[in-house]
Amino acid sequence: MSKTVTLRLKDEIYNIFLEMAKAENRSLSNLIETAALNKIREQQFIDDVEMAEILSNQDLLRRIKEGSNEARNLKGRFVE
Repeated sequence: MSKTVTLRLKDEIYNIFLEMAKAENRSLSNLIETAALNKIREQQFIDDVEMAEILSNQDLLRRIKEGSNEARNLKGRFVE
């Protein structure tokens, strides 16, 4: 079930959102929801360039593997 959220925007920001929503032929609510979800997903996951950088760093991969093995064997200190 949908929830209603009240959002306070400055007039200039509201107008920018409204213009974009009209340009994309969607509701203001849908535009804001989609933009917020995209931003969250962008921050949750890494992009292809970042993943390639990680995979090319052999020292980092070795340390990740060591840390994973230590965690599996309950070795070391775990910080909450």
